Amino acid sequence: MEAPPTPLESARFIAGRSRDVSVSEEGARRVAEALFDKVPSAAFSLAGWKQLHELNPRAASEEAVSWVFLVDTLNFSFWAERDDQKCLVKYKGTAYSGYWALCAAVNRALDEGIPITSASYYATMTLDQVRHVLRSDTEVPMPLIEERHRVLNESGTVLLEKFGGSFLTCVKMSENSAQKLLRLVVENFPSYRDEAVFEEKKVSFYKRAQILVADTWSVLEGKGDGFFGDISSLTIFADYRIPQVLVHLKAMKYSEELMKKLREGTIFQSGDKEEVEIRGCSIWCCALICKHLLELYEKKGQDMRDQINAVLLDYYLWDYARDHREEMKDIPFHRVRCEVL
Repeated sequence: MEAPPTPLESARFIAGRSRDVSVSEEGARRVAEALFDKVPSAAFSLAGWKQLHELNPRAASEEAVSWVFLVDTLNFSFWAERDDQKCLVKYKGTAYSGYWALCAAVNRALDEGIPITSASYYATMTLDQVRHVLRSDTEVPMPLIEERHRVLNESGTVLLEKFGGSFLTCVKMSENSAQKLLRLVVENFPSYRDEAVFEEKKVSFYKRAQILVADTWSVLEGKGDGFFGDISSLTIFADYRIPQVLVHLKAMKYSEELMKKLREGTIFQSGDKEEVEIRGCSIWCCALICKHLLELYEKKGQDMRDQINAVLLDYYLWDYARDHREEMKDIPFHRVRCEVL
């Protein structure tokens, strides 16, 4: 079967035909101008992945790569039905929600002696064991527990059968190419195949697969097996938070009809036209932001291609969404319950 176009090619195609979501070139340029002074900071750097997030692994080791693979395999659908009713995981005195609740749960399990990052363990985990590891400290459970159980078993089995039980083997096979690692992941791990059909054409987003490549780059600090000369070929990871930020920053706009659906709390299905437009336009919008940011530095005589890419922009915007939640609460995010985002 013919492979779909890359996420960037897909995004260009979607943005050019989108009806309910529009990308503002001028808005993207203004965001780039606002980010100009942020680029030298830890918040817009590879080092920030470890420095600014206490739950991420400190080491650049095989065990840390295994942690990244496990967490990114489960990195989907954390949004709460209500702000006052959330899944929370307490770890070392702090209560974490959303994606960080998953990270806290994994670290808690490791502290309890549960070998949760070992493929031979999670390939055969029972549903009850998954429920125990991912247990919430509130009455609200982590969403999609059954799907997380299935994906764990499936991914662990693939690791054992094809890669000797270690994702680092897969990383080494990529020969320092982000795109080759992306293809290895998508071709071998079914849950990472984040694709859709738009205007009768197959498109791809590969949100979790690209996060996995990016987080591998980050945990290995861009060195050794984690050096990817083509890391800038990745796009942002089209989830439900980044579009919200882009609309808030006026780099992207929703039609009145779509905004009405979002405000009403409509739950979309993965692959719905509106969902595909939101995700595709988000990728394209961020590609424009990166382009304008690089141009701003070029005008100053600086080549910043090694320090500005969509991965670092995504990391920055995702943290921005968390830190500016109150300011952004008038912009609804799109709700989808599935294992791809």
